[in-house]
Amino acid sequence: MPPSAGGPIPDRDTYRTIAAAGVHEIEVRRSRFLCALAPVDSAEAAREVIAERRRAEPAARHHCHAFVLDPDGRTQRSSDDGEPAGTAGTPMLEVLRRRELTDTVAVVSRHFGGVLLGAGGLIRAYGQAVADAIDAVGTVERRLLCLLRVSVDYGRAGRVEGELHASKYQVTGTHYDDAARFEIGVRPDQVPGFLAWLADLTGGSAEVAETGRYWV
Repeated sequence: MPPSAGGPIPDRDTYRTIAAAGVHEIEVRRSRFLCALAPVDSAEAAREVIAERRRAEPAARHHCHAFVLDPDGRTQRSSDDGEPAGTAGTPMLEVLRRRELTDTVAVVSRHFGGVLLGAGGLIRAYGQAVADAIDAVGTVERRLLCLLRVSVDYGRAGRVEGELHASKYQVTGTHYDDAARFEIGVRPDQVPGFLAWLADLTGGSAEVAETGRYWV
């Protein structure tokens, strides 16, 4: 995601989400359960995925869904879409919570196979569909970085640039105008150490300003 300044600072500096969008199918007593997973960053984006799955599987009897949003997972929604209450959306949501995933939507489209599964069977089937889909697409950890702008005079620019590229810190931009300016991504908990390292490297002459925060 691009850097963004301002706004509320998240309560967490890491979270886990799915690695990529994907669809995985399981069959339970002749009923087909197609679970689509997608990374989303808003309720509107989640609803777009749900609508898209309805269009993609028009013959499915149910399109149940669950999604979790925000780095701390504070936004959670689910729907049984006509299945008995608590047998679809809730177990799907529980799998997302148990796997500690957020910014993720799961949509399970069920093609009825003619055999009634009962409440327990539905709960297991919808939960398994989501769990198996997560295993298939994989997960990834995203980490919050502070975007710092470092300014140094030209006499120190070459050494500073070389040391920055050799360091553990992420260089996201380099600009030369009235001074040499480097944009660096640093984990919030590593900012004090970075500032000390930079001060030692430049004899305390570097100017540093935080310009935003972003997720990688």
